[in-house]
Amino acid sequence: MAGAMGISGELESVRVTRILRDDIVLGRRAPGSRLVERDIAAELSVSRLPVREAIRTLVAEGVVVARPRTWAVVREFTHRDIQDFAEVREAIETLIFVFAAERHDDAGIARIRDAYERELAAAEADDSEAARTAAAEFHEIAVELAGNDMLGELIAVFLTRLRWLFGQHDDLLAMADEHRIILEAMAARDIDVLRRIVPAHLASGQAAAERRLAEGSGLMV
Repeated sequence: MAGAMGISGELESVRVTRILRDDIVLGRRAPGSRLVERDIAAELSVSRLPVREAIRTLVAEGVVVARPRTWAVVREFTHRDIQDFAEVREAIETLIFVFAAERHDDAGIARIRDAYERELAAAEADDSEAARTAAAEFHEIAVELAGNDMLGELIAVFLTRLRWLFGQHDDLLAMADEHRIILEAMAARDIDVLRRIVPAHLASGQAAAERRLAEGSGLMV
């Protein structure tokens, strides 16, 4: 059952969703690959129902496409998808970092600094999955520090796609260094600097996704 508990006490449907989501955003399941319920159920030792629920969730999050009377597939993003996402993301995330700079406390800055330091350590060790996971967490903590529930709801709509975008970034050390600069501006509550550097940082993520698309990594034109 989708509502069944696993050994850890986590709902099976939640666990399957988390595993599939991580597989997609970290590139372990390539764009266009099929998500076959019975195969995934066997792989994860669950019934097909939690797999079905997980696929529905990932369709809603925008990283899986449901195809009637056939298998669901991992979404193949287009140039237009990336451009549309980037336009919306720039407006929302710039505001998030500005609010986070204005409203953070010492504990909050310590949390986001820890995410940055884990990202840097992983990048230096060439651990791409850990670096990208910590990079996404850096942004997620900023959402919490912004202290605006409405912005939190808006960013949640495309949070999985945000994680996917970071999965396209090859220069892990450069991304970590951009986060260092943002962190320093946040700690100093330098709003003017953030309004300039956050859009530039987001643009580098967009450029990385565009490069992957041009190289034919499975994304669609």
